[in-house]
Amino acid sequence: MIPRRLRLVLGVLLVAACAARAQIAPLEELARFPRGAVEIVTRGATHRFDVWIADTPARQSQGLMFVRELPADRGMVFLHDPPRPAGMWMKNTYIELDMLFVARGRIARIAKRTQPHSLETIAADAPVSAVIEIRGGEAERRGLAVGNRVRIELPR
Repeated sequence: MIPRRLRLVLGVLLVAACAARAQIAPLEELARFPRGAVEIVTRGATHRFDVWIADTPARQSQGLMFVRELPADRGMVFLHDPPRPAGMWMKNTYIELDMLFVARGRIARIAKRTQPHSLETIAADAPVSAVIEIRGGEAERRGLAVGNRVRIELPR
């Protein structure tokens, strides 16, 4: 026979586990996301990233959760039309990311090497038309900076 106190603790843990699981909708394979490209123009070069496009609320909620590796030339773009305040977090994200907040076709903010699994909101100070996520450290390695011009190529 299980003591009452232990049954209570086990019950609470079971409810918490079910609630945590319910917060994660079924994941979609990234291969099913639409694909596009992002070009960022710096003083010395144009940097191109092949990106997955998070074009639905479900895809935007999923983002790069559970991804364990991200090549240097890959990323994800979240589009906002019309521009709006955007906040991101790193829940269930296993890798560091650089987040590029884009307004009026230019990088407005770079959040470098965001902390995996963090629930801290990462946001821009003003409405943005897109957020681009790339592998952590790539913005610095490539010399990306606030004010760089951004072009986003969507599938036709």
